[in-house]
Amino acid sequence: MHLLQTEELSVAEIQEILGMGQSRISTHLAQLKRAGLVQDRRVGKNIYYSWATGGPIGQPELRSLIGLATREMPEANSDRSALNHVLAKRRDRAREYFDKLAGKFGRSYCPGRSWQGLAHLLLTLVPPIDVADLGAGEGMLSQLLARRARKVIAVDNSERMVEVGTQLAKDHGFTNLEYRLGDLENPPIGESSIDLAIFSQALHHANSPQKALVTARRVLRSGGRLVVVDLLAHSFEQARELYADLWLGFSEVELLHLLEQAEFQNVEVQIVSREPVSPYFQTVLATGVK
Repeated sequence: MHLLQTEELSVAEIQEILGMGQSRISTHLAQLKRAGLVQDRRVGKNIYYSWATGGPIGQPELRSLIGLATREMPEANSDRSALNHVLAKRRDRAREYFDKLAGKFGRSYCPGRSWQGLAHLLLTLVPPIDVADLGAGEGMLSQLLARRARKVIAVDNSERMVEVGTQLAKDHGFTNLEYRLGDLENPPIGESSIDLAIFSQALHHANSPQKALVTARRVLRSGGRLVVVDLLAHSFEQARELYADLWLGFSEVELLHLLEQAEFQNVEVQIVSREPVSPYFQTVLATGVK
């Protein structure tokens, strides 16, 4: 009722905000509808809910009761933040562009068009900054960034990955790229020494994603940026065995809350790609500022 008092929401949107199962939410909404507190309308396959007009309790009194109740609920603030995120998604026309683009790029031939070419184009926009690639592996991204950044520190907890990466950096003549052995949750990087911290498909390998994000904020300078590229929450359990994943991705709202709890500002989260084949992994991008 707190969420619906200002916005009409679909069941799917409420599910995303609260992180609860659809059947549980639908059951509660049905009870609220029977009590005359909410009303619904169908739009295609979606059902939207809002406060009922002329319900059994006057709206001023109902708002007062809900205000008293939510002041005692620690989840109210995070739910409001998630609501704002869901509403921003409605307005995000760029999301529609990505939805149409995802899985189609490269299906039709266009001379010279490639993700590698686009990556190098975007790298020309990187200023001379200090970058931390956390959970870097062999460091393909680190090596790309080293072409433009002032310094890149690639951190990984695999001695073999660090050894291979160090040799690759040497072979390619990158004097500004350093590989360090360390954990995502305690990287060997000085406090307030980095301008950009990146988790590229690495956060789902952290024992504690929250601790990893808090530590990333610690190594960032004031005004520094965090970028997380990871899998959207999925149910492909085999990923634990096949890829040593500790977490089966993260929902958009979950990432939003994780970054906010780590005290990042200007947090933005969006889905940027969808794979066209099973298990249809989706990629989510999250950013924040210290």
